Amino acid sequence: MQIGRYFLLAILLLSSPFIHAQKWHDDLEIGIDQGIGYVLPEYRFFNLITQDYAYNYELSLLKKSSGKNSWEQLYNYPAYGLRIMHSTLGNNEVLGKVWGIYPYFQLTLFNYRKFQLNSQIGLGYSRVNRKYDAETNFLNVAIGSYGNAHFNARLIASYQILDRLKLRTALNLDHFSNANTAEPNLGINYLTWMSGLSYSIGESSPKQKPGLPEKSGYLEQELMFSVGGKRSRLLSSDFYRTHGFSYELRKQSFRALHLGLGADLFYDTSVKDRMKKEGKNYRSQDQFQSGLHISQTLVYQRFSLTLQEGIYLGFREKVENHRFYTRGIAKYKVKEHFAVRIAMKSHLHILDYPEIGVGWIL
Repeated sequence: MQIGRYFLLAILLLSSPFIHAQKWHDDLEIGIDQGIGYVLPEYRFFNLITQDYAYNYELSLLKKSSGKNSWEQLYNYPAYGLRIMHSTLGNNEVLGKVWGIYPYFQLTLFNYRKFQLNSQIGLGYSRVNRKYDAETNFLNVAIGSYGNAHFNARLIASYQILDRLKLRTALNLDHFSNANTAEPNLGINYLTWMSGLSYSIGESSPKQKPGLPEKSGYLEQELMFSVGGKRSRLLSSDFYRTHGFSYELRKQSFRALHLGLGADLFYDTSVKDRMKKEGKNYRSQDQFQSGLHISQTLVYQRFSLTLQEGIYLGFREKVENHRFYTRGIAKYKVKEHFAVRIAMKSHLHILDYPEIGVGWIL
C-alpha cells in the first residue's frame, strides 16, 4: 500500500508541469517497467556482500517533440521526461534499497514502422535507506550518505502492439554516489534488464520541418569561475572548499558539437591536511593545480553538456600524483553572455569533487 501511494503521488508530480498548457496530454506517454540485474563487482568485497539479484521498478513520463524549432529537427525529434525508480541492491541489510527521481533525455537511433530503438540519459537524485556506519554497518564501504547523485543510461527498444500501447525492453545502467561530499564514496553501479509497457495519453502531433540553420563555424571565448567542496577520503568529518578559474576557446565544428581548448587553475584546501597526514613534504603552493584541457560540447538550444580532458602543467597534483584530470559539465546559457553550470571534476574514474559556477561568454 505504501508503494502504491508513492506511485500515485509520482503521477501527480510528473503531470503537474503540463496541466496548464493547451492539449497538455498530446505527445505524452506514461510507462511502467520492471527489471532484474546485479550490482557490478567493481571491487572484490561486492562479491562477498551481494547475496541476490537487484530488482528494479520504474514509473515514467515521456514528452515527445514535433519539430517546432530547428534544434528538434537537428536531434531527430528528441523526447524528454521524468522517471521515478525503486531498486534493491542485492543485500537489504548492508547495501539497502534505493529510491530515485531524475529527468532524462531521449534520442531516436532507429525507427522502422512499429519498431523503434532509442538511447536515454538521465541525471538526478537518489536516496538509500542504508549507508556506512562504523558501528552498525561497517561492511557498507560503498556509500557514506543517504542522499546521492544518480546517473542513468539505457538502450531501449519498443514495438507498437496497439494504437496507443507499446511493448518495450531495455538494457539499463545505474550509478549513484555522493560526489565525494561524504566518505566513503566508492559508489554503486548496477546493470539491469528492463521490460514494460508505455501508453500514449494524447494524440501524436504531426512532425514539422522548419529547416536547419547554416553552420556558422564561429569562435566563442568563455571565462569561468566555480566553487566546490569535498571530503578528504580519510573517513574524517572535515569538509574542504575548492575553487576553480578557467578560460576556454571553442569553435562550432558542427551545428550541435563545439570543440574547445582551454586552461585551468584549481585551488584545493584539502591538500595541506592530506599531505601532512601522509607524511609528505607540504608547501603552500601545493594547494594550487594548473593545467591545459581539450573539450567536446554537445549543444541543445540554451543547454549544453561538456566533457573536458586535461593534463596538469605548472602546478602539479601532489596528493596522489595524478597526471590527468577530467570534467563533466552541464551548462545553461541564461543570457547571451552569461551562463550558469554544475560540474564534476575527477581523475579518470575517481571522482574528486562537484562544482557550481558561472561563466562570462565573450
